[in-house]
Amino acid sequence: MKAFLPTAVAVVIGLLVLAGYFLRPLFDPWLTLLMQWAIILAGVATLVGIVNLLYVHWNKVRTHKKGAMYSLVAIVAFLVTILAGILLSPTNPQFKLVVTSIQLPVEASLMAILAFTLAYASLRLLHQRSKNPLSISFVISAIVFLLISLGFITSFFESVPLLKDLVSGINQLPVGGTRGILIGIGLGTLATGLRIILGSDRPYGG
Repeated sequence: MKAFLPTAVAVVIGLLVLAGYFLRPLFDPWLTLLMQWAIILAGVATLVGIVNLLYVHWNKVRTHKKGAMYSLVAIVAFLVTILAGILLSPTNPQFKLVVTSIQLPVEASLMAILAFTLAYASLRLLHQRSKNPLSISFVISAIVFLLISLGFITSFFESVPLLKDLVSGINQLPVGGTRGILIGIGLGTLATGLRIILGSDRPYGG
């Protein structure tokens, strides 16, 4: 009974939400109510996650564990940010400017580290599996796209129509790859949702 009840609730709610998109006039009140509940639960879950994160960092500071200074900086930055957001409101131009001035350099640094890590991993892959054509093609494509992203190749070939069209076509490949990844995520999410609705997967059962 303990395992049956969460499964039954998840299946019924999943079927109601799914049916609401096909029979909206009939299920629209239920769909709206369930979506409001989902928004409230998501907000509460986010709040619980933030409190848990602060609790973990505070324990590191209190017990003087390794990296306690970074935890203290994270706690102070969080408290300053949330107080400034409450006092000034998130739409305040000065508050948005400060947050953007900090967030954008951090994101750029993380992306730079990611690019360097991927380049290093691709070189190691080429070194360890030099006879694998997939690893060679991966490294070559990564180098080509990195060079194209610099911009000087595109400007150099602008005077040659054929090469300009070729470079433009190559620039479209990452867009196609991104769409393929998004389609894969969507299909995976759909398959997972159907498995939960059918009761095959039970992540809510612990």
